[in-house]
Amino acid sequence: MSISREISDYLSHDHDRLDRLLEQSLLPDGSIDLESYYQFRQGLLRHIGIEEKILIPALLSGRHEEITQTIDRIKLDHSAIVALLVPTPSSAIIAALRAILSGHNALEEQNGGMYERADIYNQQSLAMISQKMKEAPEVRSLPNNQDPKILEATRRALERAGYDPKVFSI
Repeated sequence: MSISREISDYLSHDHDRLDRLLEQSLLPDGSIDLESYYQFRQGLLRHIGIEEKILIPALLSGRHEEITQTIDRIKLDHSAIVALLVPTPSSAIIAALRAILSGHNALEEQNGGMYERADIYNQQSLAMISQKMKEAPEVRSLPNNQDPKILEATRRALERAGYDPKVFSI
């Protein structure tokens, strides 16, 4: 297996793991399984950190302008996603996360998507990127913020990323 494929597979499998945790977070009665949600939250923050601190800078250093628009969209999504992780989880927040992540993950994984663009590097550079990703530490995070004002900040972050918070009932 090529190292660029290894990078793509590593991040795609992480998407699958995170999707399962998010699904487990919302119980049939509409309540939240906080243990599953917090595992999802921590994992997603680490995943976004890997992309923002390792993969995106590497891709941008390659000066490939054709990926700049994709990366801009991904970064906007990351902002909206992280904003949704700040308030106390609810069924509306989980619905919004599912909706955004569905399109977001496809943008990263699809043919010609961000993960596939890693193949522009030589094997030595790819090996270094892959190793950094696997060694990335857990992200230190604060507890969810229960202040009602935080939802207004979350709505603004969604709007900046091009999403309508009313669609998600946030």
